[in-house]
Amino acid sequence: MATPGVNGRSLSEDRGDAPPAVGPGTRRRLLVEIEREVVVCRRCPRLVAWREQVAREKVARFRDEEYWGRPVPGFGDPEARILLLGLAPAAHGGNRTGRIFTGDASGDFLWPALHAAGLANQPVSVRAGDGLQAIDLWITAPVKCAPPDNKPLPSERDSCAPYLVRELAALDRVGVVVALGGIAWASALRTFSALGASLPRPLPRFGHGAAATIDRWTLLGCYHVSQQNTFTKRLTREMLDTILRRAVALAGERG
Repeated sequence: MATPGVNGRSLSEDRGDAPPAVGPGTRRRLLVEIEREVVVCRRCPRLVAWREQVAREKVARFRDEEYWGRPVPGFGDPEARILLLGLAPAAHGGNRTGRIFTGDASGDFLWPALHAAGLANQPVSVRAGDGLQAIDLWITAPVKCAPPDNKPLPSERDSCAPYLVRELAALDRVGVVVALGGIAWASALRTFSALGASLPRPLPRFGHGAAATIDRWTLLGCYHVSQQNTFTKRLTREMLDTILRRAVALAGERG
């Protein structure tokens, strides 16, 4: 199963046609290198054991499918001005399909909103190779492996943190980061700091609709698109649409 990489094609497959000069070719090359390291990462024994167990045992509705069962790389447009930051792949979503927010209820809620905001070419995300493309958007997570109970340990977040730092460094056109949840918000702040930004004190606190300008980035807070939030209406489609429209407007203002 090929990794989804940039807009549905494996980044490593795309590497040969990327120009060696600075600009788009350099961004693509850097993202290729990150993807290749991510998909073979075994830094966290607990996460490795869990993701592989889920891929072996599966669930009844997907028993005939081949699970990805590895870390899930970022996905989207290397020229993106907006980065959407989740938490971690879902056990039977990204851990099955190999693409973040794909094949699960969270993705079913998220992608129609991204499509309506002009950030995706279609409103569905079923599997890698389904034609989905992100537009001016890169989607990733601070933790690349599906964690038990959707709860990565602090040590696992720390082990994965360098990947996100390198992703954001490569995505040098990104000016707006949308953090889905408090863990994503905190991870974004740590990433900004690792890239040389001076963080204000006290640190900006997460909340739905919260915003903070850190160096060259604007950080927006949004409740996570988990079933727990969407089924209980803590996060509605209208609330998500509002955040995405704001992100698009801010990206446009920054050029």
